[in-house]
Amino acid sequence: MSHFVVPNAHVGLLYVDGVYEDALPPGRHPLGGGLFDRKVRRVDLVDLRERSLVIKGQEILTRDKVAIRVSLLVYFEVVDPVAAKHHVADYEARIYEDVQLAARRFLASRDLDAILSDRNEISDAVRETVKDAAQGYGVEIHRADVKDLVFPGNLKTIMNQVLETERRAEAKLIQQRKDIEARKLAARADEEAQRRRLEAERERLHLELEAEKERSAAELERQRVALRAEVEQAEALAAHPALLKLRQLETLATMARSGGRFVVGLKDLELLEDER
Repeated sequence: MSHFVVPNAHVGLLYVDGVYEDALPPGRHPLGGGLFDRKVRRVDLVDLRERSLVIKGQEILTRDKVAIRVSLLVYFEVVDPVAAKHHVADYEARIYEDVQLAARRFLASRDLDAILSDRNEISDAVRETVKDAAQGYGVEIHRADVKDLVFPGNLKTIMNQVLETERRAEAKLIQQRKDIEARKLAARADEEAQRRRLEAERERLHLELEAEKERSAAELERQRVALRAEVEQAEALAAHPALLKLRQLETLATMARSGGRFVVGLKDLELLEDER
């Protein structure tokens, strides 16, 4: 009796006389048969591990008529070995064709700028397009990444120039933003200094106004005191006319001491005598 060993992470599909009979898990399996057994037994191994498949550079014409070459790296896993062996002649070749056609259809519907702006969009679109079809023959597509994206020689030069221009424009924009920010900071500093000057001037004027109010109040009080003294003096003179004569004599005495000359009439002497 012969035996067959199925290695780990594989499954063995047993065929008897060309007819599928069973799926053999990893391990040692007897294949049966004896001296008079004429049946032909065959085991096909299917790898169940995740693997990758490189879709080599495909020249594709974009929607804006630019020829590019794209290479994709597809990661897949066989989840149904029976379907993978029975539904298609070669599941790896079928994955290659499906991914190739999906990439062509997607890139042909996009302009070059859109393709360059997001390479992940290519990967996601290809994976989603192929996923359902691959499940039909027992394969699960985990992801499809862009490995290489190649342009014609003259387009490379143009793209390099565009990138250099974009870098310069970005650097200029950054410098302009810095200049604008610096001007804003300077303007804010000027505004703050002007505000402080205005506050200082307002405080100075306030102090001057308060001082002027105090001076005015003091002058008003002085005038009130002087006016009150004059009123009291006038009242005293009105009540005592002799005081008025005495004030006149004091004035004459002051004038005499200062060298002034004056004439005293007889009538004035009589008035003074009467007052006595």
